[in-house]
Amino acid sequence: MKSRACSQWFGNAWFGSRARRGVQRGLLFASVLCLLAMQARANLADMIAKVKPAIVVVGTYKATNNPRLNLRGTGFAVDDGNHIVTNAHVLPPASDEAMPPELVIQVKLSATEFQVRKATVVEVDRTHDLALLRVAGPPLPTLAIRDSSLVREGQSIALIGFPIGGVLGFSPVTHRGMVSSITPVALPTPSAQQLNEQAVRRIRDGTFDIFQLDATAYPGNSGGPLFDAETGEVIGVINMVFIKGSRESALTNPSGITYAIPSNFVTQMLQRRK
Repeated sequence: MKSRACSQWFGNAWFGSRARRGVQRGLLFASVLCLLAMQARANLADMIAKVKPAIVVVGTYKATNNPRLNLRGTGFAVDDGNHIVTNAHVLPPASDEAMPPELVIQVKLSATEFQVRKATVVEVDRTHDLALLRVAGPPLPTLAIRDSSLVREGQSIALIGFPIGGVLGFSPVTHRGMVSSITPVALPTPSAQQLNEQAVRRIRDGTFDIFQLDATAYPGNSGGPLFDAETGEVIGVINMVFIKGSRESALTNPSGITYAIPSNFVTQMLQRRK
């Protein structure tokens, strides 16, 4: 009897010890996950602080207009700090006015101080809806551009810009998400009647891959950078008009999906300038 009781006690003690070890391992695993999550948030906070100084408003300015500054989209500084990347469709259309509004960027110098600089167009890449601008004055902080062919589906990303124009103020807003899909910019439509002019042009010019995101962008985000949440390197340019017109031409009610032009097309544009 004593031997049986002793065996039972030993078995219970061993099982309890094993259970405790299991709980300890579980707590350790949970702690590691928590630390990794905290580290990821800290890294993103660092990246946002690093990226924001390079973000600018792209718009038009005319002293007699009200408001004088009309935001058309977002841009970001690259190369030597005097060049700005944005979407081609962000640029103002041709005007018949004797004195049309000037193309400008607005730079945030401090929490309450802004600076408007005149911009000139260096190159427009209509095929990929990209534009390169040049501005005078002191160079702005720049963003590094990564090889977008290395981007993978499921990769953590962030995007930054001025959603809904100036309604929310001229402070850059950041959204976080992931690359949901790498997919062709143009899709076949069920019938010719569902093809719009933009979709026809896209098919004629040739297709290329774009990034589909699960983060939400809004009008005003167009031209802003899509960047790696861990490194701050640009991997794409947010696009709210051009791609939707190609991919969603058959939809009566376009979706809220966000797309981005891969950054390798920005690299090609910069290389053509040199």
